[in-house]
This record gives sequence, C-alpha cells and structure tokens, in this order.
Amino acid sequence: MGKFRRVPVGIVGASGYGGVQLVRLLMDHPEVELVYLGGDNSIGKSLGDLYPHLAHAANLPIEAVEPEIIARRCEVVFLSLSNGLACQIAPTLLEKGCKILDLSADYRFSNLTTYTNWYGIERSDRSTAATAIYGLPELYRDRISEAQLIGCPGCYPTASLLALSPLLKQGLIVPETAIIDAKSGTSDNGQPAKTNSLFTEADNSIAAYNVGRHRDTPEIEQICSDLAGHELTIQFTPHFIPMVRGILATVYATMRDPGLVRDDLITIFSAFYRNSPWIKVCGSGIYPQTKWANGSNLCYIGLEVDPRTGRVIVMSAIDNLIKGKAGQAIQCLNLMMGWDETLGLPKLGFYP
Repeated sequence: MGKFRRVPVGIVGASGYGGVQLVRLLMDHPEVELVYLGGDNSIGKSLGDLYPHLAHAANLPIEAVEPEIIARRCEVVFLSLSNGLACQIAPTLLEKGCKILDLSADYRFSNLTTYTNWYGIERSDRSTAATAIYGLPELYRDRISEAQLIGCPGCYPTASLLALSPLLKQGLIVPETAIIDAKSGTSDNGQPAKTNSLFTEADNSIAAYNVGRHRDTPEIEQICSDLAGHELTIQFTPHFIPMVRGILATVYATMRDPGLVRDDLITIFSAFYRNSPWIKVCGSGIYPQTKWANGSNLCYIGLEVDPRTGRVIVMSAIDNLIKGKAGQAIQCLNLMMGWDETLGLPKLGFYP
C-alpha cells in the first residue's frame, strides 16, 4: 500500500485577513499540507505571534518572499497580497511549475489596459496574464480545472455576479438596466485598518463609498459583458455597515418578459445552479441574511418580482472572507487538482 501524500501548499501574504482565513481552512483540508507562510513585514515572527489564537494549531514562521525557494517547497501557492505585488512573483512561480491562486486583482482582467486604468499599475507580464482564468467556479468550472493560474474574484463581484448570471445568461433582463446595491462588513477593508472601518467610524452608521468609481466595477462589467455577449456598463454602489463579516448584494433589473413571476425565477435559478453545491436558492418569500452564510463557503440567493415596476430583485448573501475570498480560492484549488469541489470547506455558517 502506497504512502499517503499531501500536496505541499504555501501562502504569500499570510498575515492579512485573507491569509488567516486560508490558514484556518487549509489546516482542515485532507489533501494538503501547509508548508510555507510568507510576508515581508513580519519576517521572523511566528503566526502565533501575530494571531495568538492560532499558536496551538499552525505556529509556522513567517519567511521572506523568495520565489525560487517557495517553488522548491510548494506545488501550490496562494498569493494574498496587495494589488500590484502578485504580478511581480507569479511568472517565476509558474515557470517553476507551481499552481497559483491569486486573491488580488492582478489576474482578474483579460484586458490589462482596464486594470492599469483603474488600479494605476503598469504591467510587464502580459503573456502570463493572458493564461489566467477568472476563478468563479459556478461560471467557469471547466476552465478552472485545466488552469495553472487563477485570478480569484473580489467579494463584491462574487456576490453580484452570482445574482446576475442566470438573468444575463438566459436573456431574462434588459442588461443595461441592471443596478447593484451592495453592503459589506468592515473586514472587506483589510489590514491595516483604514479610517472608515474603525469602530468609532463604522458603528451605528451606514455609508456609501467610492460611488461611481469603485475598482470592482470593471471586474463586474467584464463578466457581465461576457455573459450578455456585448459590452455592458453596470451601476454599482458599495456601502459599509457596522458588522465584521458578510456581503449582501441587491440587484435590480427590468425584465424582458413582464409575465414572469417569482416562482418562475426560482425554478430558473435552481436549474442554473443545479450542479453548484455552494449556491442555495431560497424558497418563495424567503430573503437571505448575511448571518446565514457567515463562516461558510455558501451563497444564499433570494428572488422577488415587482409587477408594478416590471423589475426583478435578486438578493445574494455571502461571507466576504470565505466565499468572497479564501474559501472560493480553495474551491478553485479543488477543481484544479481534480478533487471534490466541497473538500475542506465549511458547509454551514455560524449561527446565531
């Protein structure tokens, strides 16, 4: 009987919120072994020094980010870095044979000019970027399974696109009428904390931000355009609300067929996501809450039709750090490795 072998995995940018979620989830994954944690700002410290609650379980040291060394030790590398950093090391890691899952925006765009226009970062890795696959499994499962480089979606785009995809793919709405109103917990702001995510700023308040210019907008538009078959401009407005985790995206759009009712759309969405284990379409009159998804890789979708306005309203709830970040990256890893899509991922949220 052959010796059981776990796949060696590393995380670059292990000390941020996304990195910590990856550590927690990968520690419970039956097919991988976490062998490397990297980060320039915490070299020499252990993970337990930064997060004492992990000291008894995953007290690995934070090491220097040296692609040659990482590639010798890891078959799979998660890049949980600020925008503009992943693209500096991904080409070397790929050349050495590593599979890469990038949690930043660096490899989400098919057109790097769009990336540069919105992120202000010039790129020299166009050939590498051309091989990247957008990591939303519910839409691109087959492509992900054959990829070496995945650009994992942002949390707002994940919630928004899962709400919009069946409507656009099936031609059920007038695409240009789509409006996304999304609300996120403050952990979406990452570390170090920005002023608007501090407790004294966020508590007892709700506020829109980056109105008309949020950098997730072109990412959403790119995938919506792919689904609709032509270029689309989408209205997207994000808000911060006083909670740590979760995103609720509410999507409005004018229906092509005013005769469709709520139960029709529930049937259509259920069929569209019939092979997607992480999507839960709610029953009639049930609208999702962010608390349902907290701590899990699930996305809950609720539907309503307003016959007075002829609009469909779709509500999508996820945990921004799991399905919107680390969990979705591991979901992509499972597909890349030919494993069950649900392996090592939490199937139920923390409630209450």
